[in-house]
Amino acid sequence: MKIIILGAGQVGGTLAEHLANEQNDITVVDTDGDKLRTLQDRLDIGTVVGGASHPDTLYNAGADDADMLIAVTNSDEINMMACQVAYTLFKTPTKISRVRSPNYLARQAQLFNREHIPVDVIIGPEQLVTQSIERLISTPGALQVMDFSDGRVQLVAVRAYHGGPIVGHELQEIRRHMPNVDTRVAAIFRQDRAIIPEGDTIVEADDEVFFIAARDNIRAVLSELRNVDKPYKRVMIAGGGNIGATLAHSLEADYQVKLIEKSYELCRVLSERLRDCVVLHGSGAEPQLLAAEHIEATDVFCALTNSDEANIMMSMLAKRMGAKKVITLIANAAYAELVGDEIDIAISPQQITIGSLLTHVRKGDISNVHSLRRGAAEAIELTAHGDARSSKVVGRRLDEIKLPQGVTIGAVVRGDSVLIAHRHIVVEPDDHVILFLIDRKQISAVEKLFAVGFGFFS
Repeated sequence: MKIIILGAGQVGGTLAEHLANEQNDITVVDTDGDKLRTLQDRLDIGTVVGGASHPDTLYNAGADDADMLIAVTNSDEINMMACQVAYTLFKTPTKISRVRSPNYLARQAQLFNREHIPVDVIIGPEQLVTQSIERLISTPGALQVMDFSDGRVQLVAVRAYHGGPIVGHELQEIRRHMPNVDTRVAAIFRQDRAIIPEGDTIVEADDEVFFIAARDNIRAVLSELRNVDKPYKRVMIAGGGNIGATLAHSLEADYQVKLIEKSYELCRVLSERLRDCVVLHGSGAEPQLLAAEHIEATDVFCALTNSDEANIMMSMLAKRMGAKKVITLIANAAYAELVGDEIDIAISPQQITIGSLLTHVRKGDISNVHSLRRGAAEAIELTAHGDARSSKVVGRRLDEIKLPQGVTIGAVVRGDSVLIAHRHIVVEPDDHVILFLIDRKQISAVEKLFAVGFGFFS
């Protein structure tokens, strides 16, 4: 596929790396020639220096025969205009735009269509990050929570700890303890080494365990893997920008929420917009303020400012002063690698955004892509098409499907039914199959596995 990526920042650069490694023809456009040279030194891609929305720049990038344009510059307006130019002048088939401003997103249906602004797919990073944090807060004890099939299925990561219910035991014991709850451990990461789990695999302390289950069964499975954390009640948010404000608005009806913001003017705006949330003028890095607001009684402290450094320092301070859980927004991947145990969960807006983008870029009928462990692994949801003659998966039992190395099937969703993957299950047409890839380099092999042969006619 021939793809033009506009913007060589962290999202654009990481996306180019993902797609270039999957045998796509990639061209990256940016006004910063140094960024482009750095990318070109390590990736087999084309680059063009110029304004992302300029017709000449898009022509030089090959827009006249491109299959897809992905606009992820730092400007909403440039991204939207680039899609308009690509549609008007080059008839680019698929146009994806990152849009951050809530003002645009609130009118998404009216603005983004062929009659007005011709964007086929809108990616709103702030919305995606907010939803991710909401899922973590509603699932106490989880490190990551990913939705599939409109939330009917969830893939959850938890940390096994010394003295935990399953540490030192085989995975097959989960089933013995929960005969009425079906689940599957999709993967285990032990000291950054991936393990494909078997029934006799023994869980060790500090293992990162990914399990999949129907949404209604998640809490029951969590209770087997670790002592269940009590439901969270009190949430403190540092940072009243788009993410912090949106999160406070979505949580305030169900939790006791306090939001700290340095800008007095923004505090006034937020205090009028938020009904039940307490808005505080100050900094999350002020020990006196945290103490006065009873940080020791806070269940979750969320550091969501635009500064990685400030988020990390505030989170460490909140944790040391007694916050039970801290969730920290960290854009710089190098920082995410360095944070220690004092930060419980590091949220990467880039990885969340890229997962959403890959859903629309990958070959095949893909509903969801989630990037895991800072992009090293992936979980994807594919729809099976064809029949036993034309498909390598339809009409076959799960134990008959020749999966690429390091790939496991976690669940099959058939209509409203969630079927946790067991060897006797037979894949039927239009089933949604949820797979876990411990090595994302296998995505091409997975796409080929689900491709429909010439024997199938729709």
